[in-house]
Amino acid sequence: MASHLKCIATTAYKFNKPSSFSLLYKPSLFLSLHYPNSLSSFSLSSSSFSSSSFARSFATSTMGDVLADSTMDAVQRRLMFEDECILVDESDNVIGHDSKYNCHLMETINAGKALHRAFSVFLFNSKYELLLQQRSATKVTFPLVWTNTCCSHPLYRESELIKEDVLGVRNAAQRKLLDELGIPAEDVPVDQFTPLGRMLYKAPSDGKWGEHELDYLLFIVRDVSVKPNPDEVADAKYVSREDLKEICRKADAGEEGVTLSPWFRLVVDNFLYKWWDHVEKGTLNEAVDMETIHKLIE
Repeated sequence: MASHLKCIATTAYKFNKPSSFSLLYKPSLFLSLHYPNSLSSFSLSSSSFSSSSFARSFATSTMGDVLADSTMDAVQRRLMFEDECILVDESDNVIGHDSKYNCHLMETINAGKALHRAFSVFLFNSKYELLLQQRSATKVTFPLVWTNTCCSHPLYRESELIKEDVLGVRNAAQRKLLDELGIPAEDVPVDQFTPLGRMLYKAPSDGKWGEHELDYLLFIVRDVSVKPNPDEVADAKYVSREDLKEICRKADAGEEGVTLSPWFRLVVDNFLYKWWDHVEKGTLNEAVDMETIHKLIE
C-alpha cells in the first residue's frame, strides 16, 4: 500500500512555478475509494496542509505505518496530519513548518529537524489555585500524565504567526483552551494572558515519539467554566501549592501511578513557585522575561 500511496502522491502535483506546487486531489477521497477497508476512521482535509509537508508525511512508507497503526486514536491520527507546526531555530526564528506527525517522531528530533514552537498555559482561579489536566489515554505523546492547564502548539497560520505582543501564541492558547477544556473564548480574552518566558527542551516519550519544543509560558488568572473534551483530557482539577507538592512527591516516589509531563516538571522545578508568588501579589508583570530563552536540555 505504501508504494501505491507514494506513487500517487508523487504524481498528484501540478508544477505552477519554481517554488510552489498545488495538490490536484482530495487525499481523503482518493484513499476512501482505493483503500476503503484501511481508512474507515481516517479523514484528511487537503486544505489543512501545505503541499510540501503533506508530501513528506503522506508519500512514504511511514504513512503506511500510521494507517496500519490500530493503536492510534482516530482523532489523534487526524490531528497528526492536519496540524502544521511552526519550525524555529534555537533563537525562535521561524524557519519553516511541518506536520505534527513529523515534528514528534524521535527520528526527526534526533536528526535536528523537529524543533517547533509550543506554549504551556497556567490558569489560576481567583483563589490562586492552579488548574491541572491529565492527558487523555489516546494522546500519542505522554498519555495519562498530569500536566499544566493546557499544552499545545501555535499552528502555521496567519493568526498564530503574529509576533507582536506574542499575539499569535495567545490566539493559539485561547483556541486550545476551548478545544481541550471547553473554556469559552470570552472567559479567556487574549489580552489577559501574561507571557512570562520561553524555554527550550527535549524529551522522549517512548521509542518512536517525543518532544523538542521552544515553549512559551503563559499565565492567566480567571474564573472560568470547564468542560473537558474526553478526546484530549482524562481529568482536570484545581490544586493549591501544597497539593502540587504532594503530587510531585508521589510522582518522585512512584506512588499511585502518578506521572508528570517533562515540560511541566521543568517549569515546576525552575520557575513555578516564585511565579506563583507574583500571581498572589498581583505583580506578574515584574516576572516577565521574554528576552531570555532558557535552554533546559541535558
